[in-house]
Amino acid sequence: MQKRWKILEADRVAVHALHEALKVSKVICKMLVQRGYDSFEKARKFYRPQLSDLHNPWLMKDMDKAVKRILFAIENNEKILVFGDYDVDGTTAVASMYQFLKNIYNNVDYYIPHRYREGYGVSKIGIDHAKENNFTLIISLDCGIKSVDLIEYAKSIQIDFIVCDHHLPDKILPPAVAILNPKQVDCNYPYKELCGCGVGFKLMAALAQKLNLPDSSYLCYLDLLATAIAADIVPMTGENRIMAFYGLKCVNETPCSGIKALMQLAKMEKQMFITNLVFMIAPRVNAAGRMDDAKKAVQLFIEKDCDKATALAELLHIDNTERRIADTTITEEALSLIEGDVLLENKKSTVVYKEHWHKGVVGIVASRLIETYYRPTIVLTRSGDVAAGSARSVVGFNLYEAIHACKDHLLGYGGHFAAAGMTLLPENIEAFSKQFEKVVSETIAPELLIPEIVIDAEVSFKDLNRSLYNIINQMEPYGPENMRPVFIVKNVLNSGHSKVVKENHIKFSLKQDNYSFSGIGFNMATKFNLLEQKKPLDVVFTLDENEWNGEKSLQLKVCDFRLSEN
Repeated sequence: MQKRWKILEADRVAVHALHEALKVSKVICKMLVQRGYDSFEKARKFYRPQLSDLHNPWLMKDMDKAVKRILFAIENNEKILVFGDYDVDGTTAVASMYQFLKNIYNNVDYYIPHRYREGYGVSKIGIDHAKENNFTLIISLDCGIKSVDLIEYAKSIQIDFIVCDHHLPDKILPPAVAILNPKQVDCNYPYKELCGCGVGFKLMAALAQKLNLPDSSYLCYLDLLATAIAADIVPMTGENRIMAFYGLKCVNETPCSGIKALMQLAKMEKQMFITNLVFMIAPRVNAAGRMDDAKKAVQLFIEKDCDKATALAELLHIDNTERRIADTTITEEALSLIEGDVLLENKKSTVVYKEHWHKGVVGIVASRLIETYYRPTIVLTRSGDVAAGSARSVVGFNLYEAIHACKDHLLGYGGHFAAAGMTLLPENIEAFSKQFEKVVSETIAPELLIPEIVIDAEVSFKDLNRSLYNIINQMEPYGPENMRPVFIVKNVLNSGHSKVVKENHIKFSLKQDNYSFSGIGFNMATKFNLLEQKKPLDVVFTLDENEWNGEKSLQLKVCDFRLSEN
C-alpha cells in the first residue's frame, strides 16, 4: 500500500536553546521541542516523571459531592454498586474501585453489563438488578455521561448515581448526585485526557485523603490503571504518562495475580512495555466481553489466589483464541466480498454485511479491512431482528459526522471521531450504504485515503549509536502524542546482502558512507525489486535492538522505503 511521508519540523532556535541546556543530541532536542518539552524543566519532568506532579483530585468538578455521598452511604450502611463497561477500561476501573471500597467498607458489590443482552454502558437491566438487591448508590465508571433517561429512571426509584466518565458530555447531563468528568465545560481540572479508570483513580485518591488512608491504598492499583491507559489509546501525556510510567513499574515488579497470570499465559518473561499491554494483555481482557461475559475479567483482576487467577486467565485465553478464529474467518470472508465486487473495490468507503458474523468482533474486522483498503469502513451483522455493526475511520476523517448524515436510515447510532456503532433494519442496509458512500465521497480529502507515516527527524547512519538508543528508550512509555520516534535516512545503498525471508519479509543490509546497518521490514517482500535496482534509497524506520547468541546490536525496524529522489 502506498503511504504518504510527513517529516515534522521544529523551531530551530528552540532546538538550539534546548541543546545548550541539555547537552544531548540535537536529534533528541528536536523531538522534545516537537512534543512540547522545549525547556530544561519540561524535559526534566518528561524524563523523570513523579507521582508528586499528579494534580490535586479535589480540583475536579463535583469531587466534593462524590466523596460526601460515598461517605454518607458508608455511615448509613447503604449498599453500593460499582458499575462499569465491559471493555478493558471499564473492567479495570471496576476492579480497582471495588477493591478500594471493599477494603474500607463491606457492603459493596460490582456489576458489568452483558454486551449482547444489555449493550454499552448503563443499562435498565443493571438498574433493576440494583433495585431488586436494595442498592441505593451506583458508581458508574467509564460510562454514564450520556445516560440521561436511565439515570433519571434510577432516581425515580430512589437510586443515586455518581458518574465517573471521560467521554465527551452532551449539553444535557444526567441527573446524578455527582458527575466526575474533566471534559465538562465548567470543570477546571487541569488535565482533560484521563481514561475512565483514571477518573476512578482520582476519586479513590480523594477518598483516601478524606479518610486519612495511606497513598498505597490506591497506588496499588496502578498496574490496572496502566493497562486501561494502554488499551483505551488515550494521549500518553501529562498525568497519563506519569501514571502509566509507575503503573508499568508495578506491572514489572508487583503485578496483581490476574495480570501476572495473563503475562504467564502470553509467555511474557521479559520486561513489559505499553505495547505488551496493548497487544498481549488487552485483547485477552476484551475477549471476555466480546465472546462471553466480561464479569470474569473483573473476577480475574480482584482474585488474590494465584491458582484461581490462573484458571480465570485461562478462560480469558480461550475466549481470545475463539475471538482470533472468528476475527480471521470474518476478515477473509469480508475481503472476498470486496474483491468479488468491482464497484465495492473502487469506492471511497466500505460497508459489508453478513448475518452470521459474530457481533463481538465486527469492530476488529473493520480495522483489519482498513489495513488492506484504507477508507472509512463499516462491518454489519444480524442481531435479533436488526442489523448491528461497528465503524472505523481513517486518520483525519470524522466518521461520526458521516454516520450522523445518514441517520434517516438508522435506528440508533453513537460513537466519536474515529469509531462508532449503529443499528438499522436489514432492508435499509443498501440505502444506508449508498448514502454513506455519497457522504464520504463528497467530504473526504483525497490525501486522507492514503495512510500517512509521521517522521520525527532525518538522521544519518553515523547518528545511530547506543547513546541515542538509550535516550530514546527513556522516552517510554509510548502512546498517542508520544509515539516511538520514527526516523528517515536518505541516500543509503543496498549492500547486496538484503534478502526476502519467510516469503513475506525483507532482511535489510544497508550502507551509508562507512556505516552499515541491518534491518527487518515485515510484509514488504513485494517491494524487494527496489533493492535489486542498486539505486540510492530513502528508508523510514524505528531504532530497535536485536539479540543473537547473547550479543546485542542496533537494527532498523523498517516502516517503508522508496527510491531516493536525488
